[in-house]
Amino acid sequence: MTNVDPDLPRTATPPESCLLIAVTFDQGEVTRLRHSAAACAHAAGLRGQRLNDFVLAVNELTTNAVRHGGGRGSLRMWQQAGSLVCEVSDHGDGVSSRLLGVHHRPAPESVGGWGLWLARELSDTMDVASDRAGTVVRITTLLPIPHAAPD
Repeated sequence: MTNVDPDLPRTATPPESCLLIAVTFDQGEVTRLRHSAAACAHAAGLRGQRLNDFVLAVNELTTNAVRHGGGRGSLRMWQQAGSLVCEVSDHGDGVSSRLLGVHHRPAPESVGGWGLWLARELSDTMDVASDRAGTVVRITTLLPIPHAAPD
């Protein structure tokens, strides 16, 4: 890992990847982190609505980490095999199994589940691992295929 910090949540180092961001954050850093994630995603090749969707998904995950995961979290973003991957983790009490199984839009009167639902909708894949030691959410979006230079 880039930063040696005993408080960093459990994560696996991505194999053969290009690490773009690796930081811990709290509520005061969510806005700055959203801007950094947008800049890195743009530099990786995301544009237009795909860029906006990815950044909104990242923002939902970082906000969830602060709100429900003990007030702080960790974010790592990397480019790997034609994809952009973002992992947000925290040391909260874990996500309710009721919310982990929600793959449909929550009812309008629902209090929870909107952030994870939205992140799932706005990314190509989303994986969640959660227990009493914390939650790790990993989203992936496919990067556009670069146009080959003419011969």
